[in-house]
Amino acid sequence: MTAILTVNPGSTTTKVALFDDETLRFDREVSHPREELDRFDSVADQMPYRLGAIREVLREENCTHWDAVCGRGGLLRPLTGGLYAVNDAMISDMLMARYGEHPCNLGAPLARELAEAMHAPAYIADPVVTDEMDDRARLTGLPSIRRRSVFHALNQKGAARRVCRELGMEPAEASLIVIHIGGGISVGAHRRGRVADVINALDGEGPFTPERTGSLPIIPVLEMVKGGAAPDELKQTVLRKGGIFAYLGTNDLREVARRVESEDEQAAEVFEAFTYSMAKSVLSLLPALAPLLPDAIVVTGGASKSEMLVQSLRELVEHVAPVFVIPGSVEMESLAAAAFEGLHGGTINEY
Repeated sequence: MTAILTVNPGSTTTKVALFDDETLRFDREVSHPREELDRFDSVADQMPYRLGAIREVLREENCTHWDAVCGRGGLLRPLTGGLYAVNDAMISDMLMARYGEHPCNLGAPLARELAEAMHAPAYIADPVVTDEMDDRARLTGLPSIRRRSVFHALNQKGAARRVCRELGMEPAEASLIVIHIGGGISVGAHRRGRVADVINALDGEGPFTPERTGSLPIIPVLEMVKGGAAPDELKQTVLRKGGIFAYLGTNDLREVARRVESEDEQAAEVFEAFTYSMAKSVLSLLPALAPLLPDAIVVTGGASKSEMLVQSLRELVEHVAPVFVIPGSVEMESLAAAAFEGLHGGTINEY
């Protein structure tokens, strides 16, 4: 039996899980109060703090042995999907935030630190920078700006694999559109195991989200800049203060659902527009799968636990393909499955 430890650092949490082969032994999530994180000048400075939290979980779970550690992949140079061995170059790029700063950058450093205690290998899998896009999808209409692939690759690919099992298909045979719905929303066209096009979760594309604006008409935005809006302030609005929050003062979809059910007209209007904008993004990726139609449309992410949201989205897209829901996250099991395959003869890529 192979014991695989998985670690997933997020904005205010660190998730830790242990799998025996691919069977879950335990899965824990440690919350980090914002006032604790604010003590650190950078994400890299959080490393000892988060490592201590993980070791406390391992102590509580009486976990004293593992054969490999797989961490969430962070912001690196563009990579094809798959399993990657953690090395010095990867650690350096993450801790120095060479390609951007996010807590997921600690996935590889934490994995290596924990692996070294057991003289075991450390990996990451399907990082957020997974890039398998068709070249035709990169052009924007302005040569100096190219579209890039940054999305919830780990959860999207894991959800896609699970749906393929339900369909009795291999991912390399399937055509799927996968939408991950959380604080950010990404949509991927999964064509025969590769993500041929992506609606990026970070660059202001696609639908508005609980806290992001999504795509905006560019001319009115330029007028805002002309009127004195500071670019950094606009960026903060686009990524943290837009979307449902800008309309309703909350980014909690449970609260939005309560308002809709209590016949709050504004909440109902915003919620309808929210699901409509997601449906437009999902169906906009149909050309990436042409001449085939999708075998399924897959809905995943934390917000997919909302029956109201899923039903509203289903009504707008299920005429194209059956809708499968993989609620929440399958990231930890995806990390474990990737490491297990690598340990048993699968491909291990070098960064």
